[in-house]
Amino acid sequence: MKELVIGIDIGGTFTKFGFVDREGIFYAEGNSPTDMFDNVDDYIKNLIKDLKKAEKEIKIPYKIVGMGIGAPNGNYHKGTVENATNLKWKGIVPFAELMKKHYDVPIKLTNDANAAALGEMIYGGARGMHDFVMITLGTGLGSGIVVNGDLVYGHDGFAGELGHVNVKKNGRKCGCGNFGCLETYVSAPGIKRTVFELLASNTEGSELVKYNFNELTSEIIYEAAKRNDPLALKAFDITGRILGEKLADTVAHTSPEAIFLFGGLANAGDFILIPTKKYMEESVMGTFRNKVRVLRSGLIGKNAAILGSGALIWKDL
Repeated sequence: MKELVIGIDIGGTFTKFGFVDREGIFYAEGNSPTDMFDNVDDYIKNLIKDLKKAEKEIKIPYKIVGMGIGAPNGNYHKGTVENATNLKWKGIVPFAELMKKHYDVPIKLTNDANAAALGEMIYGGARGMHDFVMITLGTGLGSGIVVNGDLVYGHDGFAGELGHVNVKKNGRKCGCGNFGCLETYVSAPGIKRTVFELLASNTEGSELVKYNFNELTSEIIYEAAKRNDPLALKAFDITGRILGEKLADTVAHTSPEAIFLFGGLANAGDFILIPTKKYMEESVMGTFRNKVRVLRSGLIGKNAAILGSGALIWKDL
């Protein structure tokens, strides 16, 4: 009988999940809406329905041996989701406990970026590495920091919130309530805001002038950059500069072997990787110069967070 774990990745818009074996092979997968539900109980009720529906697709004898969950502001120590800025349900939610009512198996929960880091370490480009940083670039900016082969959680379970380090005093308003957080500049919404700031002073030669704020996406900016749109290229350079300068601080803290970029904005490849590496090297202390690789995730096209969430269980087993 095949042993499987359920890996769940809770995002602000959709929740993705998969039934995965120890080698990272998916036997069933699917998604469920997150932002449709203001109430966590309604959300879980719908998620369970979608999980059970997907589970029927498994064609071999199997046994579910655990469930791993990656969630914004997920507390590994408590199994709770706490005041997540990108989720509608607020406060401290005992998420693992609520899921236990439906699946009576070991359940582990962590920050979604930590889950992606675990996925990278076990199934992706960080295999064999003991010190690296995972940066997830989506609606926000998440990070998972691995030191000596272990994820860094901190005393309260929330270590590694690089998306909320300050990059500009009195800068852009962030969903966390502060101003000038890194994720307001380096994320899919962040690069869009940068484009509109640039358009406010110069529209000459850019195809992006034809889009309103609701229409423009990071994918459109990437496609424009591939066509050498000057404003799109400048937006990526600015985004990479801000990220690179802050990663220089992270390098000084943990001296990682590599930094991996994952998520929608990382799909831009060299448009984000090259300026990030360039400005990181310009800003980092000489001791660390040219020692740290900046790489695209080895799990592009796969779901690192689902695999990493599942790895929370496999790691214990």
